[in-house]
Amino acid sequence: MPLIAKLATLLASFLVTCFLFTKSDIKTTVIPVSALAAASAPMHSATRLLHVVFWVWFHVLQFDVSNQCMDPDEDAQNKSDRPLPAKRISIENAIRIRWLLVPACFALSLLYSVETFYASLALIILTLIYNEFGAHKGHWVIRNLVNALGFASFEAGATLVAGTSPNHLDGVALCSIAASAGIFATTIQAQDFKDVDGDRAIGRRTIPIVFRTQAKWTVIVPLVLWSVGLSALWSVDFASCFALVVLAMFVGLQYMSGKGRKEYQVAFYWYNAWLSAAHLLPAYYRMHG
Repeated sequence: MPLIAKLATLLASFLVTCFLFTKSDIKTTVIPVSALAAASAPMHSATRLLHVVFWVWFHVLQFDVSNQCMDPDEDAQNKSDRPLPAKRISIENAIRIRWLLVPACFALSLLYSVETFYASLALIILTLIYNEFGAHKGHWVIRNLVNALGFASFEAGATLVAGTSPNHLDGVALCSIAASAGIFATTIQAQDFKDVDGDRAIGRRTIPIVFRTQAKWTVIVPLVLWSVGLSALWSVDFASCFALVVLAMFVGLQYMSGKGRKEYQVAFYWYNAWLSAAHLLPAYYRMHG
């Protein structure tokens, strides 16, 4: 019994560590991507959503362990509760887990289809480009582009898992993923405002650092334009379009009035609320289009 209790304690500690690696990306990736998959695919079943959430989270874990092994000093300044700066795990063990997660992601994806494996493979390659090959420290254009392609890979895999056919994405799903990639390519800088101090300390050139106060316009303008454009794309009624535009303006004003990390953290929560709402629009089209 003592051995079983010890193993249970170790397992619980490991699972908590895995959760802490991904905690900050639950709202930024797991929820928005799962929402898009559920809205874009002809859903296999309600219970399939659990598969979608786990597939997305597991791939987020792969990305986050890789990413947090790159710049532990940055996390010590910006996010000290993460496993590495909090000393829950050594950098050596984190690196081992990072590489073990690659075949694990492939195996999980192959349980659904070869096409889902291709989405996983694309995501693994983009993780390498972003983290190990240094795109995360590069020009903001490169960072935004790699981010957008990474989210498109997440969404393609998640939508395949969600759908009635894990081998095929229909026109609605493809259009939804393409639109989402455009959103991320043009608005992903919303996540960088709260991390300016840490990014500046390691020499990262993000939009808020490069353009300073003018960078705030790069959030409110594209959010409003995307709200109108997506409403037209998915044939949304006027009331829903108006609500999405108002939410976009509210989010943008949070950034326009922001002064420090706490304000931008709140603004980023609202950005993700807008993103999740935008990702649900394909469901409206499937029901009413």
